[in-house]
This record gives sequence, structure tokens and C-alpha cells, in this order.
Amino acid sequence: MPNETMPNFLKKRAFLTPERTAVYFQEQTLTFKELYHCSLEAAGQLQAFGVQKDQYVGVLLKNHLDTLVILFALQLIGVKAVILNNRLTSAELIWQLKDSKAAFLILEDSFTKTQLEINQQISSLNTITKTRLFQIDPVVPAIKDEICLSEICTIMYTSGTTGNPKGVMQTYGNHWWSSVGSALNLGFIEGDCWLCSVPLFHISGISILMRSVIYGMPIVLHENFNIEQTIEDIHAKKVTIMSVVGTMLTQIVETLKDRRLPDYFRCMLLGGGPAPLPLLQACVEKEIPVFQTYGMTESSSQIVTLSPEYSLTKLGSAGKPLFPSQLMIENENGCPASSGEAGEIVVKGPNVTPGYLYRPEATTEKFRNGWFYTGDIGYLDEEGFLYVIDRRSDLIISGGENIYPAEIEAVLLAHPAVVEAGVTGIDNAKWGQVPIAFIVKREDNIVSADELQQFCLARLAKYKVPKAFYFSEKLPRNAAKKLLRRTLREWVADHEDSID
Repeated sequence: MPNETMPNFLKKRAFLTPERTAVYFQEQTLTFKELYHCSLEAAGQLQAFGVQKDQYVGVLLKNHLDTLVILFALQLIGVKAVILNNRLTSAELIWQLKDSKAAFLILEDSFTKTQLEINQQISSLNTITKTRLFQIDPVVPAIKDEICLSEICTIMYTSGTTGNPKGVMQTYGNHWWSSVGSALNLGFIEGDCWLCSVPLFHISGISILMRSVIYGMPIVLHENFNIEQTIEDIHAKKVTIMSVVGTMLTQIVETLKDRRLPDYFRCMLLGGGPAPLPLLQACVEKEIPVFQTYGMTESSSQIVTLSPEYSLTKLGSAGKPLFPSQLMIENENGCPASSGEAGEIVVKGPNVTPGYLYRPEATTEKFRNGWFYTGDIGYLDEEGFLYVIDRRSDLIISGGENIYPAEIEAVLLAHPAVVEAGVTGIDNAKWGQVPIAFIVKREDNIVSADELQQFCLARLAKYKVPKAFYFSEKLPRNAAKKLLRRTLREWVADHEDSID
């Protein structure tokens, strides 16, 4: 039903369980009733500032209680939040703000330099720091008592394997069904509490927020991942579930040493690629259940999950699709692949995005007969368990962050000394993978690796900047002149001793 409606999530939750704890942040605790009233006041301040229903509003904020208040305030007045990654450069943010046609931008007080650069480039954009927003005298806000499940709730940008990033539209229905699918998989019990130290500008962070109001479950919000604070809060706040990537889980296991997590801790939800066997075995020894997942911004978080009882017998598998979702593998001939046959991972479900903002061509390209073509390669075993072979073919996953080589190559090619650029990922003990670059430079130009690194640092988020640069006379290409990044990975073996 495209026009199916529901009560506004936060308003309904505040009515159902007003005294229940909604969030723990540092020394502060808010109930759902208090969170609602804070968000209601912020909604009045937003409207007093000029924000109107159905507009797109950029949100450039850190993991903080204020961020929850602002995001829910936007939902209360029917505004679409363009959630921006605060690790991006001003140039990257400006592109996304222009692309989304955002009317306003709310940002941290500490982002003054970014605010200045954005204002210089987009004079029509109204920007305001959260402190200034909270100082405005609020009007009585026009609250949306009902939301339509097909309405856009949030926009998150994801870099394509080629070209510029695209705004993924996430509807209220997408978030609702993602929450329902997770509950039917992990189960939901009275007393559940979710620790969120993943960024709120990631789908993994926002999905925890949505589950909180839909389930009536407290979350423990951390500004960033701090290992000692994590272990302390799991005990002190009675945390039962935590979302992690492999690097975080490794640190938790290593820091625990002979200690154990409390009996009430139910599971680690692990994203960002399959876990190595030694890590899983260490988790088994420490009796830490690990649910491995496969998901993306387009599927509003996890869409396939491996239950812990299969974590060793199905080592390397991402699991089976969640209850509301479907999955198939399509081979090169466009037919369903047989067991063990690799092909493109194709998914379908009410948690899957309706498409990309202002990108009908890209949406049409990715959807066929209601199925979303992920671009990832994988296979199903005889029991229907998914194994992901290659994340979006050339995707680099570094510390849980997605890095697309084409984006880095485009920046490098803008340097006057660079004729050709090829980027690939190499394994790294700390981050899982890191990007490295191969460069063909102009004969008459002298350029150093340091110079290229500084050039990238000014234009890309730090985690996207290649960790090493190698100069070559030519790059490997096929007959169609397409860059062969897999060959680059083979070339790396010749140089890997010099990469940290």
C-alpha cells in the first residue's frame, strides 16, 4: 500500500512508554517523554528559523544527544534530513548540498571553517550552528501526527563505483521494515539496550536510532568508539546489543583478555565484511555471540544476517535474508545462478530504497522488476547461505568505511603532473584494507608522493587518501581500455614491504 500511514514514530513512542529511558549520553539520561519535548521545542525553533515542511535540510553533526533531538525534530515537522558525513572535505559537502537542493544546513559549532567555505560557495543556503538554533525563541510547531510510509525520511549519499556520489532516498517505510526485520532476526526482549558508537551519519547509526523509538528501547550513545568506555558501559548500562565492524570487535576481544562480558549481553552485530576465523574463534571462547551481516545504505542497514550458531560452520558467509527481504544471485546470462555459481547479488524488500534523489536514470539502471542490483558479486550455497566474493567489484572497506577507487582516481587526475591514476585496496591489520595508488606522470613533470598526498588531503576525507603512491610507466588495461584494478592488486605484492 503506497499511501499507508502510521503515527509519527517519536510522538507515538512518547505516548506509549513516556517514562522509559530513551538514551544515555555521557552523564545525561532522557526518557522518551523528555526526548519528545526536547524535539518538540527544537521543531518550534526550526520553524521560527524558517524551515518548512517537505524541504531538504542538511545535517552536519557529531554523535551527540543534540543530534538525536534535531533529527527527531525534523521528523516531527515533516522535513527531509540530508545526513552528511562530517569526515568529508568542504568541497565534498558543497557538492552534496547543491545536489540535494538543501534549503538549510545545521552544523556543529566547531565546524566554523567548513561553514565559512560552504557559505562562500552556496550563498543561497541558510546555515546555522546548533547552539544558535537552540537560542531561537520557538514558535508553536505544526507537528505531523501521521507519517506516510512512502515519504522520504532521510537522504544519505553513497559514492558510486564511477562518477559522483548519489543521494539514497530512505523512506519511513524503509526504516520501519528494517527495524522489523532486525527484530524478527535478533529477537527483541524487554530490557534490550543497544550501544551505538558507530557514526550517526552512517546507516548503521541511524538504524539504531529508528529501532530505539520503534521498539521503545534505550540506546547508549558514544561520541566515538572508545574501548574502555565500551566495556564499562556494557556493564553499567546493561547493554545487550552492540553494532561493530571487525576492527572494533578485535579491540574488544583483545582488551577483555581473561574477562567476560556479562551474561545479559546478547550479541555483536558485525558489519563491514566477513570476519576472520581467529576473531570468530576468540569470540566463541569468550562466549560473545556474533551476528555477521551484509547490508548497504540502499537497504537501510542489514538485509542479510548470519546467526551465531552458523558462524563457524558457515565461515565467511553473510547469512540469509531477513524475514521481509528476498535475495537471488543472477549470472552473466541474466538467469538465476545455481548453487555455488557466482553472480550479481540482487535484493528485494520493503527496506530497500525507492531510488536515488533526482537520479531517475541511475534508479532505472539499478532496479529491474522490483529487484535492486547491488553490483556486488557473491554466491549461494545449497542451503541458501550468501557468500560475498567482491564488494561492489572494486570497493575498499577501511575501518567500516566504504571507499570507491574511482573517486580517488578522479582527484589524482586533476593534478597537472598526473596522466593516469589507478587505485586499489590492500589488506591492513588495523583497518582491514587501505587504499594505495599507482601513478603515470607526465614526462616533463616532477612530482613526489608527498606532494600527491597533500593534494589528496585537501580534497578528500583523510581515510580516502592513499597510504602509498607508486610510479609506473603504464597501467594495466583491457581491450576496451578499462583499468584492471585486480591486476594492480597483484602489482602491490612487489611493493607491500614498504606499506604500513
